[in-house]
Amino acid sequence: MKNREKIREMTVTALLATLLAVFGMFKLPSIIPGCEFQLSAPFAVCIAACFGFKRYLRIGILASAINLILSTHTIMNVTIAMIFRLVAGGILLIFGVNPLTIVISGPLGTVAGRVVLGGISGTNPLALIAAAVPGMVFTAVGAAVIYPVMKRLVRREAAALAQP
Repeated sequence: MKNREKIREMTVTALLATLLAVFGMFKLPSIIPGCEFQLSAPFAVCIAACFGFKRYLRIGILASAINLILSTHTIMNVTIAMIFRLVAGGILLIFGVNPLTIVISGPLGTVAGRVVLGGISGTNPLALIAAAVPGMVFTAVGAAVIYPVMKRLVRREAAALAQP
């Protein structure tokens, strides 16, 4: 039984990493140049909330590896994504999973990523943050909508596996 659980965990981790990588490849356009944002952010927050910080980091690292291998992301993209993951996941880890942390963790992760990006690129971080505001709103709303659905699916799957 232990082996079956390990195989299930590895499969779910790989599936979530693949989905996160694919969502990370697509950006929603914006009317304002530079304000496009990735579909992966609200999904990432929900993964962290449903599966925990350590597993979320493993999933994120696998997703980044997939994006690097496929050349859809650069080292810079991965660096910013990892900053997002550490901050967004860290908020959920430290303050717990509740409606407020679900809504604010993604935008705060984005702010941290933009601050780091500003430092690396020599760009004003406030300008980068301002350009990211539409994406932060999308992330907050998207995570709030997706989380209850994902949590229900995770519980349903766990209940199905618990039955003999």
